[in-house]
Amino acid sequence: MGIEELYPAGRLTAAQRATAAAGLDALLLTPGSDLRYLTGYDAREGERLTCLVLPAEGEPTLIVPVLERPDAEAAPGTGYRIVDHADGTDPWPLVRAALPGPVRAVGLADRMWAQQVLALRDTLPGAAQRLASDVLREMRIRKSPAEVAALAEAGAAIDAVHLRMGEWLRPGRTEREVAADLAAAIRAAGHAAVDFVIVAAGPNGASPHHGTSDRPIGAGEPVVVDIGGTMPSGYRSDCTRTYVAGGPAPAEFVDYYAVLREAQRAAVAAVAPGVTAEALDAVARDVIGAAGFSDAFLHRTGHGIGLDGHEEPYVVTGNPRPLQAGMAFSVEPGIYLAGRHGARIEDIVVCTTDGGQRLNTTPTELIAL
Repeated sequence: MGIEELYPAGRLTAAQRATAAAGLDALLLTPGSDLRYLTGYDAREGERLTCLVLPAEGEPTLIVPVLERPDAEAAPGTGYRIVDHADGTDPWPLVRAALPGPVRAVGLADRMWAQQVLALRDTLPGAAQRLASDVLREMRIRKSPAEVAALAEAGAAIDAVHLRMGEWLRPGRTEREVAADLAAAIRAAGHAAVDFVIVAAGPNGASPHHGTSDRPIGAGEPVVVDIGGTMPSGYRSDCTRTYVAGGPAPAEFVDYYAVLREAQRAAVAAVAPGVTAEALDAVARDVIGAAGFSDAFLHRTGHGIGLDGHEEPYVVTGNPRPLQAGMAFSVEPGIYLAGRHGARIEDIVVCTTDGGQRLNTTPTELIAL
């Protein structure tokens, strides 16, 4: 997979057509995943303005600080010009100059700083402001073959870390000690950055976003390990497995882990075009509920993944969107018993033309170390 395949030449033109169809005169994208999706440029966030000005018609312009121009020029995207500004100069007139004709409505990067939103109100008085995701959502939600390959590469890299868990996860070690080893292993497996490391043992496993602590891991305690990172391509990994180290797990945990595994396998098997996101959520939720653990399943079944760790589609009650080939998302039901322990199993799955493809392939059985 070449980097140029991830950022094809026609992507900017397609985005311009979508911008016009949405009734917007331009998209204005500051550093973040939308900017990277269109240009390949992994821009720094900061007080100096970086902004892709994408008019519905006309030449796109990437405005960058002069000291960051070399990085912008090295990005793999094509089809736009680069204009720089020096420290001490006002960059906002450059935005207006890059927009031909009157500007009635613009789409802003969803996570643009409030300082920049307010500056744009002064720069483009009277222009309505909407979210750029209204335009880019439909482009980004279905991954190209190159994007699926990038996600598969990320999945294989994080799987390689889970396969080495026995090297680090042992009774007596603290969650934080194990997490430090995992972070180093995530980078060694090929990730450019570590996004998160959750090592949650015993009662901490009942908190889905626990993180880590200085609590030692006890013999026979269930340990939820949820890890993920960003590859050099920009695409993300995210995979959870649950382990038991140094002794037999509690009997009640073994019983409900079997329920959880059945729910996760059923949901993965149910992935197919036309199945709605909420129906897929219900597959996992119904299995867990039938076993009496409805109140212990605290979160949605999954989230989309790509250049963001969490993006659309969200596999959750209330989302009627049908799945389509190319959508990539997690399938990660969990059961959490407060004060005792918890478990989660998570794979990244891509919807194909006739089903689903797991991008994480390590075993989902309860893993004894």
